[in-house]
Amino acid sequence: MAQRFGEGVRSAVLAALLLPGQGFAAEFDCVIQPSRTVEVRAASEGLIEKILVDRGDVVKAGQVLVVLDSGVEREAIESARFRSTMRGRILGGESRAEYANAKHSRRENLVEKSFISAQDRDEALAEKRLADAEVITANEDRRLAEIEYRRLSEHLRLRTIKSPVDGIVVDRMLNAGELADNRDLRKPILRLADIGKLHVEVLMPLDAFGKLALGQNVEVHPEPRVGGRYTATVKVIDQVHDAASGTFGVRLEMANSGLKLPAGIKCKASFPAVGTRPGTSQAGTAGQERKPPSRAPGKPM
Repeated sequence: MAQRFGEGVRSAVLAALLLPGQGFAAEFDCVIQPSRTVEVRAASEGLIEKILVDRGDVVKAGQVLVVLDSGVEREAIESARFRSTMRGRILGGESRAEYANAKHSRRENLVEKSFISAQDRDEALAEKRLADAEVITANEDRRLAEIEYRRLSEHLRLRTIKSPVDGIVVDRMLNAGELADNRDLRKPILRLADIGKLHVEVLMPLDAFGKLALGQNVEVHPEPRVGGRYTATVKVIDQVHDAASGTFGVRLEMANSGLKLPAGIKCKASFPAVGTRPGTSQAGTAGQERKPPSRAPGKPM
């Protein structure tokens, strides 16, 4: 975490401004970042037909970003759709089954009256069973055609790539007419940043550890060129500290309604009632005389 901010930010954290007084608040330097970055790739190899966004465009979750050429897939879907609606084999099988059932019934009556042999009756029974099996096979083939139609429809759906997040297009690496190769992990089509929800990364001195709680509200002040006041919530408190700098990381989560707040900017995070432990110097007050902590009436120091 300390490496993310660099030595400059690390030094600034150690020199954070502490407001004096009992139950005082403390301000620490922070950086506002996207909650996640997403590399948009094609699920299958194909020629890019359209890219509907460019660098800097704001996108919404579910918005169509890229369309791959899908002429072959559309024809395959039409063929599968037609096969799934064919009823010729089913009707023919049902007709043969109806005739075979009637023939078997007649042969049963004739055997009882000793007009035909039992072998003729057995042959009629076999024809009946074969005709019934043909009907079952025809229905199963139609069912398979329906499944194939849905499979190809799902494959066609993957040829249209939609945004998984509310955010902004950070970079565009390919253009219409180029091949989208899902095996090449080095070159996505687009790179998106999710700024609908922002992460605020803060480095804090070890004196503040144990004085924070998950879910605690923190006031965030973006740098002056952006301005404003925002409320964030403590989501992560690092349990692994940086001994070299004497700091630990805290992640805040902040909603960004309307995507009004940019990411990648500096800020100040104001933590209520974060003080220093007795016997340690306050950040930003090195070399100054520390006053002894106030003592509540009736309680020993």
